[in-house]
This record gives sequence, C-alpha cells and structure tokens, in this order.
Amino acid sequence: MMRTYKFLMRPTVGQTIALGEMLRDHCSLYNGALQERRDAYRHVSKTSVKYGQQSAQLKEIRAFDPERQGRWSFCSQQATLRRLDKAFTAFFRRIKAGEKPGYPRFRGVGRFDTVEFPRDGSGCRWDSTPHDPVTRVRFQAVGHVRVNQHRPVIGKVKTISVRREGSRWYVLLAAEQPIPEPLPKTGSVVGIDLGVANFLADSNGGFVPNPRYSRNAAARLDAAQQALSRCKPRSKRRHKAVERVASVHRKVRRQRQDHAHKTALGLVRDYDVVAHEDLKIRNMSKAPAPKPDPDKPGSFLPNGATAKAGLNRSIADAGWGVFLTILSAKAESAGREMIAVDPRNTSRRCPRCGHTARENRPTQEKFHCVACAHSAHADTVGALNVLRAGLARREAQLA
Repeated sequence: MMRTYKFLMRPTVGQTIALGEMLRDHCSLYNGALQERRDAYRHVSKTSVKYGQQSAQLKEIRAFDPERQGRWSFCSQQATLRRLDKAFTAFFRRIKAGEKPGYPRFRGVGRFDTVEFPRDGSGCRWDSTPHDPVTRVRFQAVGHVRVNQHRPVIGKVKTISVRREGSRWYVLLAAEQPIPEPLPKTGSVVGIDLGVANFLADSNGGFVPNPRYSRNAAARLDAAQQALSRCKPRSKRRHKAVERVASVHRKVRRQRQDHAHKTALGLVRDYDVVAHEDLKIRNMSKAPAPKPDPDKPGSFLPNGATAKAGLNRSIADAGWGVFLTILSAKAESAGREMIAVDPRNTSRRCPRCGHTARENRPTQEKFHCVACAHSAHADTVGALNVLRAGLARREAQLA
C-alpha cells in the first residue's frame, strides 16, 4: 500500500529563492504547453497535441533555454507535462459525461505551488540516515534542504513532491510499504450520522460535538482580511498581510484535520464495521436556483439563498469529506470494514415500527413517531437506521 508523508522544510534564503525559481520555470513550462495545445487546435485544423509529442520536445526546450529550463530535472518537467495531460483528460471526460467542462486554464506564478519528482534519485534524493540527526532532501540546482522530520518514514520512497504553502515549504513523500497487521477484532459494529449541530452521532447514543473551528476564527480572519484590503498592491506590507490571512486559514485547516484524525482513530479502534451515509456533499452545498418574479420582469422572488449560504458555510466548516477520507484510510490500514448506505429518510424512519414520514421529525433534534409514539434524538435515530441498512447490505453482499 502507498502512504504519504508531509514534512516541513527549513530552506536557507538562497534555497528559498531557488525553490521559487523552480516553481516559476515549471509554471512557465505548463503554460507554454497549454498554449501549444490551444494553438494547434484553433489554427492547425483542430489538431490535438498529446503528452508524448510535448515530452519529445523537452530536449530542444532545455537546450534553447538552459538558464531557466535546462537546469531543472528532466523527470520533474515530464511530470509537469503529464499534469497538464491529466487536466485535458479530465476535461474531455466531463464533456462526455455531460458535466460542466472546465477547460484547463493558465496558471499564475502565485497559484502554481507544486513540483513533482516521479522517482527518488532522479532530480531529487531523500537523504534520511539513522546516524544523522539532521534529515535533508536534495533537489537538483537547489541543494540539500533541511527537513523537520517528525516521524520515521516506513517503506521505500517512490515519489517526492515539493509544495509551497504561503511562506512555508513542504516535502511530500509517497512511500510503498507492506500492508500492516490488522487490529484485533472487537465484535462491535456502529452506524454514524454526520451533522452540523453535532459533528457525529453514533447508533449507541454517543455524540461528538462540532468544534466549529472556522466560526471561532471568523473574527481573526475578518481583521486580517480588512488589514489586507488597506494595503497597497505589490508592497511589503501587503505581502505580510497576505501571510497573516494564510496563517489563519492554515491553522483552521490543521485543527479540522487533527479533529478528524482523532475521531476516526477512535471509531477504528472500537468497531469492526462502521456504516455511514453516502453523502453527496457537493450537491448538498449548492446555492439555490433563482426564482424569477412572473409579475415583475427582471426581479426575483425570495429563494432562501441567505439561509442556505449559512448552512453551506456550516457544512464546509464541519469537513465531512475530509473526515470520511481519513476514516476510510484508517479503516483500510486497520483491517476494518466501511459500508456506505443511501442517506434518504434515515432521520425520518422510525427504528421501532419502520414508519417513514416527514412529520416524525418535528424539530432538528427531536424524533417522535406519529404511528407508535417512539421518541428519541433525531441524530441517534439516523445512526440506527444507517447501521441497519449497512448490515443488510453487508449480508446481501456475503450471500
């Protein structure tokens, strides 16, 4: 199995400049390859340029511009061209599926923040030796950069990526390692219901409160963004203000990931089977469609957009997608089973008599069955129904 490690780098001033130039030159290569594809399709009888053709031109490009393109790794430049090719592949796939196409766009230097090295030892080298207290990673034309390695890397390093996040630099390692031993069986199963009022409710009646990290940091973020809006463009003061805004977002993201890791680890340790809702988060967070007023052309009727915007912010703040991704990865490593079920009517179906009605849930928290008068917390009822649906699906698959 593959596992990714992310470590903070400590480059010197000169190395920071060189890393920035590496991103700039790879961004230039990406934009140039995109321009070639656009021109070939528009002006040369709608000809499509493929990755193989552009990769074959790299030797000439490096010889023509040795100062900007010739000094970087050949494999990393191939990875950049492959990145563009994947963007076009996804573009044509969305067209065939009838989705919004999203044609690949040119990248600004500030938004091109990652360079990948497909192989360890080709343009980069992960240098982690047990007897050396200082870990370094070597990049071609940059040198040996110090790394804050806070945990050991298990397995063989396959690919290395360098990423810029604000003023910080990170190295990402994809290591191939053997499948770990599964955790001992507990004989317990659980269903979980994700929400906004409570982050998680389980079928045993337990709750995990919603930390609401983004809401708690809203005041600091507003102050940082207001200070940014008052800065002159391309000034040193604006650069510092941008970093302050980025640091607030970075802290919220790390808090959310830390909470997701701890919550997922608790579920994986305690239960053999975890059933959850198969949520379509993108559809749930869409803005409501406008309602034209038939009596007043050019005006619109109220459609609840303000309330929906607040709900969308709460959904994004909860981070359901991040949590489910982390939970799935931990379950796979621990030998646990994840079951996704249809979320429709899970909070409206009575777990005692099976009656399903909208009136069964009069409020956000309360569940009261109109058929058998069963009362419970609505999120707990949803988790129970998710567990039963998951176990039924599991039995059907085993049969």
